[in-house]
Amino acid sequence: MPLRVLSVTSEAVPFVKTGGLADVAGALPAAVAPHGVEVTTLLPGYPTVLARLGRKRVVHVWESLLGEPARLLAGMLGDAPLVVLDAPGLFAREGSPYLDPAGRDWADNWHRFAALSRAAADIAGGAMVVRGKRRHYDVLHAHDWQAAMAPAYLHFGMTPEAPIVPSVVTIHNMAFQGWQGAEVFPRLGLPRDAWSVDGVEYHGGVSMLKAGLVTASAITTVSPTYAQEIRTGEFGMGLEGLVVARGRDVSGILNGIDGAVWNPESDPLLAKRFTARALGRRVANKRALEAEFGLEPGAGPRAGGPIFVVISRLTWQKGMDVLIEAVDHLVGLGGRLALLGSGEPEVEAGFHAAAARHPGRVAVRIGYDEALSHRMQGGGDAILIPSRFEPCGLTQLYGLAYGCVPVVARTGGLADTVIDANPAALAAGVATGVQHGAVSYASLSAALTRTVALYDRPEEWLRLQRNGMACDFSWGASGKAYAELYRSLLQ
Repeated sequence: MPLRVLSVTSEAVPFVKTGGLADVAGALPAAVAPHGVEVTTLLPGYPTVLARLGRKRVVHVWESLLGEPARLLAGMLGDAPLVVLDAPGLFAREGSPYLDPAGRDWADNWHRFAALSRAAADIAGGAMVVRGKRRHYDVLHAHDWQAAMAPAYLHFGMTPEAPIVPSVVTIHNMAFQGWQGAEVFPRLGLPRDAWSVDGVEYHGGVSMLKAGLVTASAITTVSPTYAQEIRTGEFGMGLEGLVVARGRDVSGILNGIDGAVWNPESDPLLAKRFTARALGRRVANKRALEAEFGLEPGAGPRAGGPIFVVISRLTWQKGMDVLIEAVDHLVGLGGRLALLGSGEPEVEAGFHAAAARHPGRVAVRIGYDEALSHRMQGGGDAILIPSRFEPCGLTQLYGLAYGCVPVVARTGGLADTVIDANPAALAAGVATGVQHGAVSYASLSAALTRTVALYDRPEEWLRLQRNGMACDFSWGASGKAYAELYRSLLQ
């Protein structure tokens, strides 16, 4: 019998995606399957999820799940089981999973995701009946604050006769903690002793992430460096003391990427497919990207200067305010910029102003387009990721796979996955990108200068591209690490 894991998440590809969490949660079942682990994924029943689910088979019903009628629907995520929490009062609404159509947080997000967590705890404890038999799970795996209450519900709802189900909380981003005022506690369905520093209470309110970090059997982050960074005041977001106290229970497992989806040799979204041995074909993608963004075209493979691409949330965390300051420097070096993203209105306005100053050299697309992100990785020369903190990051991994050289801040998963093109690394022939230190105008502009200088040395640039494309950031090693973690919790 395989080890059975219930993975609870607020998003997972291909059903719903707002960021990297969806990629990771969607890839996890296939990543651990070769290691004797069967993952069942629990997702909220957003309209997009229900529409994609197709035929709906009801496997469990709650007359009241934290005050709302709800039922479980069975489906498949690839070759792995999927369970969808259909609670119309919580999830049947327009907008994103977290925001209303006006872009504001849903006021009852705490209620929506507490219900998701409570459902996960119930299911892990054997509430769901499949083909006449109660389905029990060996491990519960909760992702980010939206699911982090699940270990707390397990912990505080445990009875002497209940099976012990160990749990894992994975922190995809410590900055989002699901804090709500104390007035919501009576509606969470938890016993009174859960209101304590060893439970859900945090600064006089409820922190859903903190509740999970206190009660989970193990804590993971999505890169080894981030697992160390969150032990400090700079990155721990107020929870660093708790992380330090958990000691060896905290570890980092680097995210992987799906090579079946992100592969320039087979990607149907590219104007022309290519390999590390046939990088000359990549020029067709660069020409197509120039046309799509209205950038000044080049007459040859290197004419027109390098195209820097940005595929990001346009926020302070991502260092986008500093990039706005550095755009003029980038253009002055002979570079061009193609940007795809959305976020803080003042940041969006800053990039629009830069595009107005530099028509044909800077182009901006507000929003998100998965297919366009593939074309940008396939046609851009370098991808800019000047994040102030980055738990793992996936766009730099896609960039490496597509020969789009990453230019990144030295933090979190960016530091773990990109080898800086310093003199020693260049001499050893192992460099894969450019790193910079503090996220400041001086540091980023120096990195841009270094990048353009490397681009102007074609042989070194080609080596950077090929080194990156030779890296293996598939889910193989990460899937094995998760499987080993699950088994360690049962010993």
